[in-house]
This record gives sequence, C-alpha cells and structure tokens, in this order.
Amino acid sequence: MRVFVTGATGFIGSMIVKELIGAGHQVVGLARSDAGARFLTAAGAQVRRGDLNDLESLRTGAAQSDGVIHAAFNHDWSKFAESCELDKRAIDTLGSELHGSSRPLLVTGGLGVIAQGRLATETDPPVPVSASYPRASEATAAALEKRGVNTSVVRLSQVHDTHKQGLITLLIALAREKHVSAYIGEGLNRWAAVHLRDAARLYRLALEKHQAGARYHGVAEEGVSLKQIAEAIGRGLGVRAVSVAPEKAAEHFGFLAAFAAVDLQGSSAQTRDRLGWSPTGTTLLADLDNMDYS
Repeated sequence: MRVFVTGATGFIGSMIVKELIGAGHQVVGLARSDAGARFLTAAGAQVRRGDLNDLESLRTGAAQSDGVIHAAFNHDWSKFAESCELDKRAIDTLGSELHGSSRPLLVTGGLGVIAQGRLATETDPPVPVSASYPRASEATAAALEKRGVNTSVVRLSQVHDTHKQGLITLLIALAREKHVSAYIGEGLNRWAAVHLRDAARLYRLALEKHQAGARYHGVAEEGVSLKQIAEAIGRGLGVRAVSVAPEKAAEHFGFLAAFAAVDLQGSSAQTRDRLGWSPTGTTLLADLDNMDYS
C-alpha cells in the first residue's frame, strides 16, 4: 500500500513511517524542512514538501495514495484554538480528496476528557467541540464518514519512550523550573499511557484492517496515578514530589492545571480484539526512571 503520512517527521509520525516501511508499505511523508526531508529519505520514504497550511500539497499527497494517516498537529499551546482550526481544515482537505473511493483516512485524536471517573472506551462518543475544547479532529472525521469517506480514528493516550512522554514532558519542564515535582491533592487521578513503538504498530494495524467509522484506543496501561508520575519525575530530577492544594493548582501549573486535575484513563479492550494488537513496550514509569534528565 502507498501511504501518505502527515506529521511524518514528528515524535509519533516518524515511528509510524518506520513501522509502515518495515511491514513492506510504500510511504510518502509530508516534510516542511530540509532536515525532515533528509530523515524521510534516509528511512526509505518519499518526500512531499509542505505543511498543514499547504492544502494543495495535502490534496496531491492524498490523491496519489492508497490511504492516508493524519498524525500531524501543532502543539503550540499558546495557539491551541488556532491549531485546532488548522487541524480541522487539513482533515477536511484530505477527506475531500478521498471522497468517492474506499481509500482509508486514519485521523489522530486523544482520550482527552471523554470519560471522568471511569475508563474511556471505544464506544464513548467524542467530546463535543466548544470554546473550552476546540479540538475537532474526531468530529471532522465523523462528518466525513457520514459523507461517505472511509474514515476512522486512533485515540492516543500519553505516548512515551525515554525521550518524550506526551503531556508529561511538559510536567518535567515545569518541575525543572519550579524545583519541585507536583501533583494535585492526593494525586490519585490517573493517565493512560502507551509506548511509542506500540502506538506506531497500532496505526499500521488500523490502516491494514481498516473499518469505516471505527475508534481505536492507543492504550497499554489503563491509568498511572499522577502521584506516581510526579514521584518518578522527582527521582529523575533530584527534586521533591509535593502535593499542591486544588485552589493553588492554577498558580503552580498554569494552563496544565486543567489536565493535572483530571482522569485521562482509557481501555483498549475492543481495539485489541478487533486488531489483534498486543502492546509489548516498557511501562511509562520505567521509561521515566530510565530517561536522561540532564
């Protein structure tokens, strides 16, 4: 299969590219820089220059593919609403090009705040788009699916290795700045997690065994408590792990307070059954304990 991958030079996308090529697929990766183009060439992929603003490049990449994986997203939290609108426009563009064919479009979403106080499952609907939660990846994919585009969604938890760990990377930076590694209250809220290699294999299987309208969960560990995460960060940085009172959370965490206070738990039972996906990577806490904090 000839697969067009957006975000092909990013943390997750670059591993997806390697996974696809290792399984015998041809890959065309979107690259916005010379360094990104060099990485793709060295990995054995073809290069399509452009970014999410370049809708013509997205159209051409989709038109010349047997399937598309949309793994790109601008994680500039100071421009989150703008990034969400850019993401929506890119998904619409890719889907419009695939309309009228059976070629699959695999869109990336997040577990987000789909469920509170319980495990999010694949049957849970996406969070409605709003001013407080403007990310429209899933809603856009669902709208395209109703128009006959062969779309599905991969919902990611905290994707990790010993270099990056999703939102936890931002907690590490904050702990380094504040000289304490914090959690809110008792820190019993939990975040689901998945190793980078397992996430990449999930994308490949979801593409190869594609089901229109399906939601797949990239979850290996259903939930790791924020207290455990903070303690692991504290060990790595050599700082204390401390509890922050809920009323002081915004002062300490800034925009991260909204995430640090909630459960981001998830199940992948249905995903494993559908795809035969069985995560084998190291745990989140093991990666945090074995990373280089220097």
